[in-house]
Amino acid sequence: MTTLKITFPPVFKFLGKKCRYKVAYGGRGSGKSWAFAQQAILEAYSRPNTLILCTREIQKSIQESVHRLLVERIESMGMKDYFEIQKTTIKCLNGSQFIFEGLKHNIFNIKSYEGVDIVWIEEAQTVSELSWSVLIPTIRKEGSEIWVSFNPDLEEDPTYKRFVLNAPPEAEVHKVNYSENPYFPDVLHKEMELEKFRNPVAYRNTWLGECKQAVEGAVFANELELAKEERRVTRVPIEAGVPINTYWDLGRSDNTAVWFAQLVGMEWRVIDYYEANGHQFAEHFIPMLDEKAYRYGTHFLPHDATHKHISAPNSVFEQMKNALRDNSDLGDDVKIVPRIEKKNLAIDAARGIFPRCVFDAKATVDGLQCLRRYRYEIDMQTGKTSKSPKHDIYSHGADAFLTLAQAAMIKPSNKISLKEFYAT
Repeated sequence: MTTLKITFPPVFKFLGKKCRYKVAYGGRGSGKSWAFAQQAILEAYSRPNTLILCTREIQKSIQESVHRLLVERIESMGMKDYFEIQKTTIKCLNGSQFIFEGLKHNIFNIKSYEGVDIVWIEEAQTVSELSWSVLIPTIRKEGSEIWVSFNPDLEEDPTYKRFVLNAPPEAEVHKVNYSENPYFPDVLHKEMELEKFRNPVAYRNTWLGECKQAVEGAVFANELELAKEERRVTRVPIEAGVPINTYWDLGRSDNTAVWFAQLVGMEWRVIDYYEANGHQFAEHFIPMLDEKAYRYGTHFLPHDATHKHISAPNSVFEQMKNALRDNSDLGDDVKIVPRIEKKNLAIDAARGIFPRCVFDAKATVDGLQCLRRYRYEIDMQTGKTSKSPKHDIYSHGADAFLTLAQAAMIKPSNKISLKEFYAT
């Protein structure tokens, strides 16, 4: 008979309790991922026909999932004889199964997983409010559990706010660090001591799980801090009689992002934000506008909206024009924001209107997360900051905001040179 090798740091005893939410957050080296993986394996082994969904915000391939970690733990626990390891799933001989999905690129398909017994969200610090709002009500099987493990980043992140600052009922929430891990390896201990000496600020985030004040190289750190101090991230009422304009960044293989805003006097009321991935424009985004049912004015699209693609007979600009012609409730006009070669000019434009912006704290939470995490590239060898912002999952929302900033400078004729466009 196989001898099982099962050990847990005492701090993770709460994983064996029965409750709706099990949350562990803290610094590197605490053993969070190791402990959650091991507990998930035990649950699958001891409870026949248990369905466990392992997910994270971004997972484009099985290599980005916890599949390999689970396999390693199964082997080290001496449980290989009880599991069938497949390329994209792991099955237990008693009918239990692990499945692996990403949230951001698959969030609306996640709704089909209502039969899940346990969902484990790893690296949950990056999960958006939209993803949480869809995932949590989907996991509704009687006795189902939601497990959350993450290293904190920003205090304003939806995950930190949802599970640490405003922990839900029936939640076991624990902060764990390397100091509570009796198996903390010497190699990590040396790295920890080195960073503690060289960069105390980074040490507190990486190893003690304290939130950062801002991400390194953040483009709009000062502007967002001032908006917070001046309470311009709040509840924003919609001004009756004032049209709501939209401002876009278009994605093909990645995200399309949209900001919704009213100009009331000199104040930009930023009332809503939306983003999605992998959808055709006419089939998804135009119905989205219709569903929100705002009183629309002008839709401002980036320069590439005029490009045509094999997958669609008309450009996005033409599709929007056609939609407005067929449904007057969708708005009055569509404009193209001119292309610029130097993105820093657009960033300067955004900094110029930031003091006039008031953001709805609830409806724009995911857009604000993009703005907080929009950052310049940092050379890891030299520590120097690049002149170009990093292209990642947050840049689409930020680029859509740059569309807003640039559109704010367009003259009514929309016939201006780039020199005139930035002559402010």
